[in-house]
Amino acid sequence: MSDKVIWAGFESLFRKECMRFFRVAGQTILNPVINASLYLLIFGVNLADRISEQNGVNYLQFIIPGLIAMGALNNAFQNASSSIIISKFHGDLQDLKTAPLTPGQIIWAYGLGAAARGGIVGTVIGCVGEVFYWSQYGEWLPIDNILMLLAFTVVGSVIFGFLGLSVAVYAKNFDQVNAVGSFVLLPLIYLGGVFFSIATMHPFWKTASYANPLLYLINGIRYSFLGVSDIDPLTSAALAFGFLVVTFSMARYAVVHGSYTRF
Repeated sequence: MSDKVIWAGFESLFRKECMRFFRVAGQTILNPVINASLYLLIFGVNLADRISEQNGVNYLQFIIPGLIAMGALNNAFQNASSSIIISKFHGDLQDLKTAPLTPGQIIWAYGLGAAARGGIVGTVIGCVGEVFYWSQYGEWLPIDNILMLLAFTVVGSVIFGFLGLSVAVYAKNFDQVNAVGSFVLLPLIYLGGVFFSIATMHPFWKTASYANPLLYLINGIRYSFLGVSDIDPLTSAALAFGFLVVTFSMARYAVVHGSYTRF
């Protein structure tokens, strides 16, 4: 079998994942952007002057990268998990077993599809944040290292895509996927430094926060944007690579051993 034929299935699955969220862009892209805009309006504009500086920058500067991270990571997870669970519900997930695709190709197609949605959402939120910043201060908020910002956003989104795939393959209904997203991942995102610096926390909770893997992804994106963060960027980068390896291994195990049957 030629390489062209082997990779045709991967390309088709990746394109299907991208077309799926573009068809309902109002729900998959516009909705999280509106939510982030409300956070910016309420906290970044109306309450910014009443909130002390975080990491030496004003509060609006501080939360823009946090909201970019939250939007990208959360939507990456939602993209992969919803795609898998809907396919399982309709009974067409089993088609992957007969498709000319390796487990790695399946994982990366879903992971990159999730990264595409996460990246688009994060980019649009960043643009909205820039508009808010310009309206407040009459200047654009500069990006300290755009290549690092792209790297952390893409890698973080792929990690969450892998995680969403792993959860959805084993989930037996929509409620189980929603429970993981609402009661596990969302609290970790909020407590990972989206809205506040861990330097302001009680020593006990500050120490506990270091066990939150999302702290490193969120602070990696913040450092890329502002040049400041609670975590050393090299530490964040090293751990992000470790999370990528771990979640890929989880996704591979799920693809090879998980359930594809309809529920």
